[in-house]
Amino acid sequence: MKKKLVAYFSASGTTKKVAEMIASAAEADLYEIVPKQAYSKADLNWMDKKSRSSVEMSDKKYRPEIKDTDAHIERYDEIILGFPIWWYVAPTIINTFLESYDFSDKKIVLFATSGGSGFGNTVRELKPSAESAMIKEGKIFNRATEQEIEEWLKRIS
Repeated sequence: MKKKLVAYFSASGTTKKVAEMIASAAEADLYEIVPKQAYSKADLNWMDKKSRSSVEMSDKKYRPEIKDTDAHIERYDEIILGFPIWWYVAPTIINTFLESYDFSDKKIVLFATSGGSGFGNTVRELKPSAESAMIKEGKIFNRATEQEIEEWLKRIS
C-alpha cells in the first residue's frame, strides 16, 4: 500500500477542513504548510492591489517563506496537495513548498478550494517547482462532502 501525505495551505480555514476530511478518508498523514508570516484579513483583500496576496500573486517569482520544512517527503509515495485558488492558480507559497523538497518520482495530486474559479494554469505554473514529479490536476471542492471525497479518492488511486 502506498504511503500518502495530505499537505495543504489554508489562509482562512476552508482548505484546512477539506484537507482534514481527505486525510481521514485516505488514511493519510496530514501536514500544514504554514507561512512564516501569517496572512491577515487585510493581506487577503484581493480587491486591494497593494495587499500582500495581490503583490505576491502579481510576481510569479515571489516565494513567501514557510515556517518549517519538516514534511519528510521522502517517506511518501503520493502527496495530495491542497490550497485555495488565488487569481485562478495556486498561491505562490505552494511553489515555495515544492521547491523546499525533493519530489523525484513522486505523484502529486492537487485539490483546491474556490468560490467559483477552476485550476486555470495551476499545473503549468507549479511544474517548474517540482520538475521530476508527476503533478496531476485533481478536484476543486467548494462544499465537500465525505461521499464526494471518498469517490474522488477512488478515482485517483
